[in-house]
Amino acid sequence: MIISSMAKNGGILAAFALITTGAVTLVQQYTAPKIAIQEKKQLQGLLQQVLPASQYDNDLYLDCTTVNTPQLGPRESYTVYRARRQGKVIALVLQSTAANGYSGNIDMISAVYPDGTVSGVRVTKHNETPGLGDKVETKRSDWIYSFANKQVQGTDDERWAVKKDGGMFDQFTGATITPRAVVTTVKSTVLYAQQHFDTLATADNHCLAEEQS
Repeated sequence: MIISSMAKNGGILAAFALITTGAVTLVQQYTAPKIAIQEKKQLQGLLQQVLPASQYDNDLYLDCTTVNTPQLGPRESYTVYRARRQGKVIALVLQSTAANGYSGNIDMISAVYPDGTVSGVRVTKHNETPGLGDKVETKRSDWIYSFANKQVQGTDDERWAVKKDGGMFDQFTGATITPRAVVTTVKSTVLYAQQHFDTLATADNHCLAEEQS
């Protein structure tokens, strides 16, 4: 009797597990395309914030390569998007990470021209203190816009620092660590883009390969 009851209960549990697994699979199959579309829209919007779409004629989010370099940060790989006009790469949009933020990593993207001029910068993820370090967000302040049209003139360009350190960028009241980390990382990102512009421009297209797979 006990064995029969256990077998019955086991069968019920197995059937329930199969039904649940099937339902989860169906939901994932149904929602995955919608999530992918939403992610693509968010990425396109973010790319256009740092580099106006009027400047290039390719699908920016489908033209990229990946790199692994400490100049961009501590993560295993970073994506570099290529903006083209009539086939020629006119700017790069690079992911990077400031690993020395007040509360940890600060992820961002920066659009850079070949001469080291920045088109725009946006922070994409951070854990900085609300009301202080979160001023790197556009919805909190316009500080991040101060990078637009600034040029890095070599590794010894001392202007690329917060004003407390003798540079040209404002710091936040009560929070110098966050803007200092962002400025330092953007400078390093721009220098990397300048030093490797041609190599990055001609590297294999990883984004298109992912889209077709």
